[in-house]
Amino acid sequence: MDKGQLIRELRFKAIRSSGAGGQHVNKVSTKIELTFDLMRSAAFMDSEKERLLHKLKSRLTNNGLLLLHCDATRSQHKNKELVIHRFLDIMASALKVPKKRKRTKPSQAAKEKRLKTKKMTSQKKASRGKPILD
Repeated sequence: MDKGQLIRELRFKAIRSSGAGGQHVNKVSTKIELTFDLMRSAAFMDSEKERLLHKLKSRLTNNGLLLLHCDATRSQHKNKELVIHRFLDIMASALKVPKKRKRTKPSQAAKEKRLKTKKMTSQKKASRGKPILD
C-alpha cells in the first residue's frame, strides 16, 4: 500500500459544518468530506481490491465509493488531517490478513483440572437436595 499514491487519489470537499458555533459556523466551510473510488484506484493490486471490497462492503456506496466525513474541529486543515489519518487506518486494517489459527490439544493437567471441577460442581448440586429422614 503506497500512502502517497493513495492520498493523491483522494478527493476532498469542504462543507458547512452543522451544530453549535454561532455566526462563524454559518460563514465557514470546515467540515471535510473525503471520497475514494476503490475500483479506479491504481494504488492497489487486483487481489487487494477484492479483499477491500469484501471487508468494506458495508461502508461503500453502490458505485464503490468510500465516503468519510470529519467535523471534529473548527479548523478545515485539522479536519482534513484527521479524515486522512482515519482513512489510512481503515485501509490498513482492511488489508491486514489474520494469522491462521493452529489447533492444539489440551494438556493432561488441563483435562484433569476440568474433570475435578466438574466433579466438585456435581457434588455441590447433589448436596442441595432434601435430606432423607428414616
